[in-house]
Amino acid sequence: MFQFWGDGSDLSKSLVDSIQVRSTANFNWTFIFILAVVFYVYWSELHKKNYEVVFAGLALYGVHWLYEICNAVIGHIFGYPLWSVSNESTTFILLIGVCWELSMMFMLAGIISFKMLPQDREKRYFAKNGKKGISCKLVGAIEMALLFALVESFLAATENHSFIWVYKWWGVLPVFITTYIPFFLASNYVPDMAPAKRKRFLITIWSAVAVLLIVLIPLGII
Repeated sequence: MFQFWGDGSDLSKSLVDSIQVRSTANFNWTFIFILAVVFYVYWSELHKKNYEVVFAGLALYGVHWLYEICNAVIGHIFGYPLWSVSNESTTFILLIGVCWELSMMFMLAGIISFKMLPQDREKRYFAKNGKKGISCKLVGAIEMALLFALVESFLAATENHSFIWVYKWWGVLPVFITTYIPFFLASNYVPDMAPAKRKRFLITIWSAVAVLLIVLIPLGII
């Protein structure tokens, strides 16, 4: 039911080798429905002037794209990326490690994580006897990261190989620590940054994503 590490098998390698990035062979109308749902969520939050919620979503989604670009570059240089999605599990593969459905989920993940924080986002756990305690934002990020890492381990074990880990040293633990914790730290902390600092963060990360995509896709690197 769960797979905790890559197996380095010939099957895993052959599945990655067969991935068709940005092919429309499996395209269907769920692509449009998912886009409409995401658009509705963001527009609803903007209409309510819940700008902090939108910042949370964009912060995580920007970090997500940087990770996916780096993963695709790793695959180009070393032969195999750290993670991949299979042709059979999606309607459209954006980069070797991310499909449309997964990417749109991450576009909502930051919003979900931010909304799950306590109303008082300055709340700290275990704060007593002069101890400062642990920020609820940090605890929330760790909890969400653990949940997502476990879900990914389930996906890696599915029969249609929804997620593929090739390297034996890559699996649920490094995913949890090096990938998902930074994702949710971004969504939980960026909205409460000083406006100027928050603006710089979002502009910098999204400018980097745009430049990398514009340069690396035509070069055939990702």
